[in-house]
Amino acid sequence: MSTPRPVLVVDFGAQYAQLIARRVREARVYSEIVPHSMPIAEMLAKNPAAIILSGGPSSVYEPGAPILDPALFANEVPVFGICYGFQAMAQALGGTVAHTGSREYGRTLLAPATEAGTLLRELPADLPVWMSHGDSVAEPPAGFTVTASSPGAPVAAFEDLATRRAGVQFHPEVAHTEQGQRMLERFLYDIAGIEPTWTPSNIIDEQVAAIRAQVGDKQVMCGLSGGVDSAVAAALVHKAVGDQLTCVFVDHGLLRAGEAEQVEKDYVAATGIRLKVVDASDVFLGHLAGVTDPEQKRKIIGREFIRTFEGAARELDAERNIEFLVQGTLYPDVVESGGGTGTANIKSHHNVGGLPDDLQFALIEPLRTLFKDEVRALGAELGLPEEMVQRHPFPGPGLAIRIIGAVDRERLDILRAADLIAREELTASGLDRDVWQFPVVLLADVRSVGVQGDGRTYGHPVVLRPVSSEDAMTADWSRLPYDLIAKISNRITNEVREINRVVLDVTSKPPGTIEWE
Repeated sequence: MSTPRPVLVVDFGAQYAQLIARRVREARVYSEIVPHSMPIAEMLAKNPAAIILSGGPSSVYEPGAPILDPALFANEVPVFGICYGFQAMAQALGGTVAHTGSREYGRTLLAPATEAGTLLRELPADLPVWMSHGDSVAEPPAGFTVTASSPGAPVAAFEDLATRRAGVQFHPEVAHTEQGQRMLERFLYDIAGIEPTWTPSNIIDEQVAAIRAQVGDKQVMCGLSGGVDSAVAAALVHKAVGDQLTCVFVDHGLLRAGEAEQVEKDYVAATGIRLKVVDASDVFLGHLAGVTDPEQKRKIIGREFIRTFEGAARELDAERNIEFLVQGTLYPDVVESGGGTGTANIKSHHNVGGLPDDLQFALIEPLRTLFKDEVRALGAELGLPEEMVQRHPFPGPGLAIRIIGAVDRERLDILRAADLIAREELTASGLDRDVWQFPVVLLADVRSVGVQGDGRTYGHPVVLRPVSSEDAMTADWSRLPYDLIAKISNRITNEVREINRVVLDVTSKPPGTIEWE
């Protein structure tokens, strides 16, 4: 993909490195994450528009702490330091970092200086920011102006406009820092002089041109799962090469109510894509019969998906001589795998391995540089149905891992009915986008005593698991209104006769995971 000059986020082991990169993207500026161990020459070879030094867990005085090579500053690339990156930058440029032992964590009030500089100009005094540090910059490097302080940091921000360098002790990327996004944008726009051109329409234009150049007049195949990533990847490739693309949808019988129809009808109607549907639900459910172990379920589903997809791929290849396979890899996948390259693998959310060695295609990964929110924006720009673009993440093994116990058609129907009610009510409340994911879990091997009408019942409990997250690496349970939870519970117990108890999971991640299995 042809991309603009990147803003490089140098990761010093920060829990927030991806968040910094996302915030830069939200400012409509392209960013990439690189490890602090990357040689400066390699960073500069990327022709960065600016460099942001992330925070990190170390002290600059610790043995083995990441070191910032002063060679970074032997050029004119604008640099912005955050937390550890701020201290490492100060030290590398000749400033003084004091190992004070005085710690400052959490919400802290920032006091901008009289000359607040570019980052903090016209921002209010006593501005709440998020701190996390033990050391402090005591003296700024020569040429830098101190623009703010805090109770635990006499130098909480500095900048040198002549060299286009700045830094802050706090974390502007987190929501707890008020005006943090505004500060980042002032660095990007006003100090680094970057134009905000990273927009959905520009991304689409660049990607379409890149796909056409890669594919030429060859044939392409894409596996559709019903999820956002594969739907947007396919739509983007279709925009580039039209009928040279054929999509394969494997219906394993484990999707939620209406999702198979959404792929087969709504998606095709919206895009005009050629779609090959393989109904393999009997095969999948046959192999899953009586299986209760979650890992065994995943392995069975992964194995059967490979077999089914392989068969469809061979048929298509015989008909059309397929040379390319589209995969919906996202940027966090690339970062977390160390940059992953290689032969075709079905997406990791299917929990399956690569395709057989004799079934290799060249990969097209049109979303490889994007975060999930950017993928959604592209989907909207491409005209995909909103229900598909805003679909919550859904595991490849589907409802099989939301049934605690063995999987069969009856249990799937029970869970589908309860899940549909929860989704309908969440949508009706207008809170869809406030929730990252909303699993409904059927405790199929548990029976709960209840009272319905004048008699006792022994029905199944279901668990509501609404979670809020930025990227699913960490998550917290969503504080949905009690009236909404009550409405969902009442509808489920009234309309799904096999269920007589609804419970709410209030566990964060960690220690819990988002899915139960």
